[in-house]
Amino acid sequence: MTATTKTLARRTAASRSGSWATVLISAFGLAAAWWLLNLVIGGKCDGACVVGTLAQMLRVATPIAFAAFCGVVCERAGVVDIGIEGKMLMAAMTAYAVNLFAFQILKDGLGPEAAGNLSRWLAVLAGALSALILAALHAVVSIRFRADQIISGTVINILAIGVTGYFYRQFLAENLPAGPGTFPIATVPLLSQIPVIGPIIFQQKPLTYIMLLTACAIQLVLFSTRWGLRTRAVGEHPRAADTLGINVFRVRYVNVLTGGLIAGLGGAWFTLEAVDVFNPLMTNGLGFIGLAAMIFGKWNPFGALLGALIFGLGNSVTATISIFRPDIPSQIPQMLPYLLTIIVLTGVVGRAVPPAADGQPYEKG
Repeated sequence: MTATTKTLARRTAASRSGSWATVLISAFGLAAAWWLLNLVIGGKCDGACVVGTLAQMLRVATPIAFAAFCGVVCERAGVVDIGIEGKMLMAAMTAYAVNLFAFQILKDGLGPEAAGNLSRWLAVLAGALSALILAALHAVVSIRFRADQIISGTVINILAIGVTGYFYRQFLAENLPAGPGTFPIATVPLLSQIPVIGPIIFQQKPLTYIMLLTACAIQLVLFSTRWGLRTRAVGEHPRAADTLGINVFRVRYVNVLTGGLIAGLGGAWFTLEAVDVFNPLMTNGLGFIGLAAMIFGKWNPFGALLGALIFGLGNSVTATISIFRPDIPSQIPQMLPYLLTIIVLTGVVGRAVPPAADGQPYEKG
């Protein structure tokens, strides 16, 4: 057994044990958060209120989870990507524009309902592709030219803010026709009738379902396929992986581009599932919170999903508190997601160990 294989085996075992610890910590955290919520609102949240808040938690966690999955895919291959926020912002604007203008083109020929369905899915594709373009730029700069990956990601964020701000002022700020709106809720037959679980998980919008499937797919690929083994080898010891015949550059390119597509889905959520409008900086830092969820989950897709759910709960209880405790200033519950980010990273970041070659440019000898 080679040193690289032994290292991967140790880290895989540690990841699995860490995943169970993450599950227990997350379950305890969710229970404690719910107890605290009921304490704050005076025990006024009944069963329907609980189910509604948890369903909203899953909806709000969707873009955070997509951002976290993008980070997992990239960093498992040894590439740091802090440009997720910019990719999501670009995807949000592109998805909104395509949804709006494609509907105007298609509605006379197909009818409003069919045109709306088609334009929304075209918008999802366009949003993912726009994020893919930014991911390709990051990949070339950080892999081909071996630039500092933090600086490259920062440039992506700045570029996205500038481009989206310009297009918003020029084309999307005023005098726009009516669009088809956001995705409607898609209930899953039979499963949506399961008590408690059904309304929370199986009465959601399409991108939320895609997010859950993406978590399972990444988990399967990373830990049960040859590509996943190569990805983890490249992220841990690229020189040894290269010696064994693995194309380090190819693995990193594919993973960074795949991460871009995933981040694009998270960006499309803002204008296709949350609201039918685009505003500059509407991603509101959720890309960075996604990175915090990734660290909390110890670079494991399911762990990252649990982290996203915790942050999603912090957002969803804001509305619940505002309903039952209008006497509490609105700024206080709005601080919850960011306070959770600080608390989680304070308790986890010292013990979370990233892939050994994370952020290190590779130069073929």
